[in-house]
Parts: sequence; C-alpha cells; structure tokens
Amino acid sequence: MLKNISPILSPELLKTLMEMGHGDELVLGDGNFPAASVAKRLVRADGHGVPELLDAILKLFPLDTYVGFPVAVMDNGDAENPPPIWSEYKKIIAENEGAKELELVERFAFYERAKNAYAVVATGETAIYANIILKKGVVI
Repeated sequence: MLKNISPILSPELLKTLMEMGHGDELVLGDGNFPAASVAKRLVRADGHGVPELLDAILKLFPLDTYVGFPVAVMDNGDAENPPPIWSEYKKIIAENEGAKELELVERFAFYERAKNAYAVVATGETAIYANIILKKGVVI
C-alpha cells in the first residue's frame, strides 16, 4: 500500500502511467469499447467506472498544456443531446486541471486514434459514449 494513491489504481495501471511520456495518450474505454481489439497495451479496470478512474488518474497525471485539446471524447453525433457523462468529465477535469474543452472525435476516427494510444484502460462503465482520451503533459 502507498499513501495518497487511490486504491482503484492497480499496480499495472500505475506502472503504465509512469511509463508514459509527454504527449502520449491514454484511452479510458467504456464497457462497450473494443479495448482488446485496438490496444497496444491493455489494462483491465473491470468493475470501475470512467469518472472515478478519471478523477484518480488526474490526481497523478498532468494534462498536456501544449495542445488545444488535451482531452477528447467519442462524438455521439448529436450536438443537441450530449451524453450526460460528459458533464461529469468536465467537472472532474476542472477540479483537477482547470476548465478544458472536450474535443469531439467521430466514432471511427476515435477507434483509429485509440490504436495509436500508449495504452487503453478497459473499464466496467455502462454509460454510452463514455470513452475518453487523455494526452499526458509534463510533470513539473
């Protein structure tokens, strides 16, 4: 056990976060995301939702400040009805990193981008369009 590290962050996920460098991307995939099909490195976080993982990760993981959108979500194609979970993401991100706009990435483009991510975390999240990409920044 370590102090001040969320117990939902497994040793494997902590190792992955440590290995990542500036500009590397991490995908948190919902329960429907084809994580095993697209991942270079797959980390399982079954039983955990994306919001709780996002909050725990952002306590340790700075977002990239050199890009316009350090956070991307899979676009649901309905600008009038964004998935409710995106509001949770914005709140969690703002509490940890300050307000950030979410980049909307078309579904198939999101899959392609995920193939190039450093790692994909497969979660047990049941909300739809709950997939999110984080671009790691510099630790200062």
